[in-house]
Amino acid sequence: MNDEEYMKIAIEEAKQAEIEGEVPIGAIVVDAEGKIIARSHNLREQLHSPAAHAEHIAIEKASKIKQAWRLTGCTVYVTLEPCIMCAGLMHQARIDRCVFGAYDKKAGALVTLYKVAEDARLNHNFKVKGGVLEKECATLLSQFFKKRR
Repeated sequence: MNDEEYMKIAIEEAKQAEIEGEVPIGAIVVDAEGKIIARSHNLREQLHSPAAHAEHIAIEKASKIKQAWRLTGCTVYVTLEPCIMCAGLMHQARIDRCVFGAYDKKAGALVTLYKVAEDARLNHNFKVKGGVLEKECATLLSQFFKKRR
């Protein structure tokens, strides 16, 4: 599978979030062999947790499945550019790569506001690819917030 195909799976997670009344953001974690080892979507409302972001939950699930905190060789696919909390978690998990859909002008920590993945002061860096199926990912979010207003 390629980045677009994996992102489509993350988008399905985002759609599930919306069905559940959550902000439509989805994420998956793919191992070095291309196997999806974890998937999730935002659950902040349901779990009453500011940390229940899609990629945060997916990374936690992947770590439990691999029985390791290091996710070396893994790629995280997420429909919205990660915030600083999630970018930090990716750094801590030692992922190899993050691929995201829509850029986040208000909180993006990989390209837009910060560049956590490439900060030379940190002991681990990872590759970033943004804008994969960007329009579809951004449309999910904008339509969700339009409905809520």
